[in-house]
Amino acid sequence: MDDARLRADTPGLGSGPDPTDPASGHVFLDSAGSSLPPGVVTETVIAHLRREAEVGGYRAANERIDELDGVRGSIAELLGTVPGAIALSDSATRAWTDFFYSVPLGPGDRVLICGIDYAANAIATLQRARAAGASVERIPSDESGLLDLAALARMLDERVKLVSLVYVPTNGGVVNPVAEAARLARASGALVLLDACQAAGQLPLDVTELDVDAVSATGRKWLRGPRGTGFLYLRPELAATMEPQRLDLHSATWTGPESYELAPDARRFEFWEHDVAARLGLGAAVRYLLDLGPEAVYAAVADRSSHLRAALGALAGVTVRDLGGAAGARGGIVSFTKDGIAPEAIRDRLAERNITVTVSRASSTLLDMTERGLAAVVRASPHCFVSYAELDRFVAAVAAL
Repeated sequence: MDDARLRADTPGLGSGPDPTDPASGHVFLDSAGSSLPPGVVTETVIAHLRREAEVGGYRAANERIDELDGVRGSIAELLGTVPGAIALSDSATRAWTDFFYSVPLGPGDRVLICGIDYAANAIATLQRARAAGASVERIPSDESGLLDLAALARMLDERVKLVSLVYVPTNGGVVNPVAEAARLARASGALVLLDACQAAGQLPLDVTELDVDAVSATGRKWLRGPRGTGFLYLRPELAATMEPQRLDLHSATWTGPESYELAPDARRFEFWEHDVAARLGLGAAVRYLLDLGPEAVYAAVADRSSHLRAALGALAGVTVRDLGGAAGARGGIVSFTKDGIAPEAIRDRLAERNITVTVSRASSTLLDMTERGLAAVVRASPHCFVSYAELDRFVAAVAAL
């Protein structure tokens, strides 16, 4: 990794109260929320918006049609698949729900979710199960907090239609054994939908190795793309057979007074209207990651989060709340609490020192946080562009609170 290049490419790091004092620069630790984009992403988005203002949205989009098609190709390269297996979306949640609501469910069917599942996923499964007469059941976690594979194997039968897996939760650094869980689920005949919202951009996401049927992800987190972007991967044979719950003239062609024909691949999960500038920005972000070398980025994120986890764990009164432990790898999210200070107060007081973290509340991961008796945790998520000096500055600030 070229640290000098990374920092030069990330203008947001230089914003501080005193431009002449590097120690007052921005310590950014919220890539799990919405990361700082590389300059090329911002420039790509702004340039297209300016072009739209000059010639109108249709002509501006037509001028970039090859680049827009290339966004799918870049994502496919990152995931080890083909462009036709990628549908572009406006968020990870939209991508997740578009797939989920297209899976047939009926009375007596079962849907399995993780204990660390995200609120948006859980709410959708509960709503759908209630309407269909199906059931939603939680896969237990083992003593370390990882998905319990033995328990999953016992739960699977022919009535399980979908297994919802979460690669990395929103509230901590645990990394679930996705490939092993997917193999169990698929062997029983269930579809596997993977929420990779917190994984894409910080962990390997080879869909062939993971052996899942669908993956949802966002652009604004570890991929460092714009807000309002995301994508859905579908196993190619599914992409050519599933019918989405919603269609338009992009996802299907009106072929006769009473007939239509679906798009031949994952584009059947896309709508015609979209934010062209944002999608071009997403493509720029993915190409930037590919140019850096994904494996080097993943290693840098792992090193920085490990450094931060150890340093915070050594502070008096601070408890690191990440699950996983020695049983498995941990991701780039470091969650913690400090005795006597609410997580929201920690976030706000650090912001006064130009340090950005965020708070993850129980309402986002209700099952896990309730079980652990946690109302909220502070969430620090360092990307590859954060220096170790900045990490140490953050730790010192936490210690001084």
